[in-house]
Amino acid sequence: MKEPAVSADPTQTLAFDTSCHLFSGCGFPAPGLHSFLFKPLWGDADSNLYFNKTMLLALIGSIVVVAFFWAAFARPKVVPGKLQMIAESGYDFIRRGVVYETIGKKEGEKYVPLVVSLFFFVWMMNLWSIIPVAQFPVTAIISYPAILAAIVYVLWVGLTFKRHGFVGAFKNFTGYDKSLGAVLPLSMTIELFSNLLVRPFTHAVRLFANMFAGHTLLLLFTIASWYMLNGIGIAYSGVSFVMVLVMTAFELFIQAVQAYVFVLLTCSFIQGALAEHH
Repeated sequence: MKEPAVSADPTQTLAFDTSCHLFSGCGFPAPGLHSFLFKPLWGDADSNLYFNKTMLLALIGSIVVVAFFWAAFARPKVVPGKLQMIAESGYDFIRRGVVYETIGKKEGEKYVPLVVSLFFFVWMMNLWSIIPVAQFPVTAIISYPAILAAIVYVLWVGLTFKRHGFVGAFKNFTGYDKSLGAVLPLSMTIELFSNLLVRPFTHAVRLFANMFAGHTLLLLFTIASWYMLNGIGIAYSGVSFVMVLVMTAFELFIQAVQAYVFVLLTCSFIQGALAEHH
């Protein structure tokens, strides 16, 4: 049987034998972990000092977000133009709909720039999945959501100690409640483990897993559309291509939702750090 080209070099993302079709004697080149590995554009992977496609997309995405807001607010007008209106709408949606609703206007105002930046950065990283040529969500690589979650984690823990002191922070993290009586030690242990270890893990994995799964499904239907484009398989190829369009539209929705959920949880953590423990 004819092997997909990617099996010869597992670092070649999305590479498969384009002459491989149904009934041509080759197996289906299913997407896998190799679809999330990229050759270095610069440097050597063995030395751990390199620059690859995901890093390039993250860099370009950051520049795009900064450039967009810079262009929108460089010369703000009382009667905003189209670009300024779009930027203001996005900014105001996160400020009022996420930060104010979760943290409150008085306490939350200082965190608006951080939360807005996180939202649009995560959204942009997700959007790369459906942008031609790029066609890969940066957040499908666990290191990116992990770093973002780590930033939020450090902020959350730092704010908790700053606001409540050591004893107050300990009570905050453990959910200390003396009315629990004999089960208090067990409850505190579970809460401490959940807050300091599980929370940051799930914060990162929730974003990563959704983008990883969505990209895998898009790859599956895209490759299947090409693979079945042969003989009677053309009918099945058409159905698969329709699924590509459906999944692309669905991914557009999921990308925005996951960015929203990420910042909503961020605000929830901050609110918990600022709240008084009773």
